[in-house]
Amino acid sequence: MTNGSDALDQAFEDFGAGADAVEGALERIDQERIVPRILDRDHTVWKPDPDEIANRLGWLDAPHAMEKEADGLEAFARDAAADGCTHALLLGMGGSSLAPEVFRRVFGVAPGRLDLDVLDSTDPGAVLRRTRSLDPAATLHIVSTKSGSTVETLSLFKTFYNRAVEALGREEAGRRFVAVTDPGSKLVAQAEALAFRKVFLNDPDIGGRYSALSFFGLLPAALIGVDIRAVLARARAMAKRCAEAGPGNPGARLGAAIGSLALRGQDKLTLLWSDPLAPFGAWIEQLVAESTGKEGRGVLPVNGDDDAPPGALGEDRLFVHTGRGGDDQEGSTLRNAAAKGRPAVGIRLAALEDLGAEFFRWEFATAVAGCLLGINPFDQPNVESAKVSARAMVEAYRAEGRLPEPEPGGREGDVAVYGGPPGAGPRQALAALLASGTEGAYVSLQAFVTPAAETEAALQALRARIRDASGLAATAAFGPRFLHSTGQLHKGDAGRGLFVQFTADAAEDLPIPDGAGETSSALSFGVLERAQALGDREALEKAGRKVLRLHLGRDVPGALQDLAAGV
Repeated sequence: MTNGSDALDQAFEDFGAGADAVEGALERIDQERIVPRILDRDHTVWKPDPDEIANRLGWLDAPHAMEKEADGLEAFARDAAADGCTHALLLGMGGSSLAPEVFRRVFGVAPGRLDLDVLDSTDPGAVLRRTRSLDPAATLHIVSTKSGSTVETLSLFKTFYNRAVEALGREEAGRRFVAVTDPGSKLVAQAEALAFRKVFLNDPDIGGRYSALSFFGLLPAALIGVDIRAVLARARAMAKRCAEAGPGNPGARLGAAIGSLALRGQDKLTLLWSDPLAPFGAWIEQLVAESTGKEGRGVLPVNGDDDAPPGALGEDRLFVHTGRGGDDQEGSTLRNAAAKGRPAVGIRLAALEDLGAEFFRWEFATAVAGCLLGINPFDQPNVESAKVSARAMVEAYRAEGRLPEPEPGGREGDVAVYGGPPGAGPRQALAALLASGTEGAYVSLQAFVTPAAETEAALQALRARIRDASGLAATAAFGPRFLHSTGQLHKGDAGRGLFVQFTADAAEDLPIPDGAGETSSALSFGVLERAQALGDREALEKAGRKVLRLHLGRDVPGALQDLAAGV
């Protein structure tokens, strides 16, 4: 157990029976010179082949490289506000959307700066909510995609560009758009052709989930008035600490705990938070899940569980609590976990700007954990499988005018059941799925429905009921957002996941323009969302995963509440 006063240190740690494994990992890190080799961009830290490693280490330079961009970002933010922009709408997925969402939800909006909304959904209800609430003449649209070809992002871009043309005309519409992308992406040429306000070219050697401290995260942060110089200063301080040799290196120490404990079965990384830091969890979830879930190994981030009753959390957990200085919740939460023999780590921030340090700490820790697990933490070999299946579904729709929907195996009221025992209702099918879990299993609730507060509450209540009744770690997320976050882990880990997919009838659909400025449409958001759900289910089943799909009809919260009552 250690206790430290430096805000960049882990303020508490107790690894219990796993202490020897963590110390052994730290000794290996020292003996094999893992830290200096990472800093030297030595791809053999992870794999003998440099592919998808040598060109993915630009995040190591970001805290220093972006320092010189701070003046330009702040000037751009001031100019956008002076030009009549009161809001910003970020269109992006995964690594392009999660860090901006963290900044907005943790820091809020400074006076005189743009209010930021993040749209990372193809659900027609989610898209329509923004089309009806945001004035295109007063909104700066951020089209954020590393590849420049992300289907969800481009579908959203075409929709909101057409709205801007209707409101402002073609000559002025482009000034309400900005792109963040890699040099040479297709989006660069399109942004130039449509006279975007600006194109921010990111370092192409930074992968999406490692991009928080690049233009992808810092442009939105500047727009809402975050002191990005302070954020970067904290990140540089952490980067300096993570370059040190020895067991005091904060990134290597956290990575040693995550990697070594996962190898001994404690692979459910349970993230606990003090307000207002909880939004940071979704970013860590993507970073860890997409980086480690491959080659039959993985670490499942479980975001939350502060409300879990004693005994509901299994021995496969590692707890990490992040709080502010003087936070009493940290002490009680972690010491209770440690008293039960669960490994626990506490991280304490002196100020909100210390999130800059935490972005870098977790990036470094995840890279170290990947080394210990024997995997490449920078690729995503299983992400494409769901995309391929979804594209096949879309092509079938274009050819036949309908999606290849199977027949349900059971039905109860408005809820159709796909999978489970023949003729089973939703409660019986869910019970059968949960009963099939093996040691180390977890449950993933995947909601391809309109994100809304009431639905989120019902989904989380169901997750908690499943956790408490079964003792299994359980997660819940909206699709297709999670496909760019935990989708890699679901198909690339040891295969012990139990998946419950929820779909629903859209109250209203919205066509996707065939091109920016075009009125024709061959596809709608509702069809795209359903194709993504069907495609992911197919990809999971091909990977040998157990999947139950429940189609909930129109009353999604009510159906989820009824399902929870039967757990």
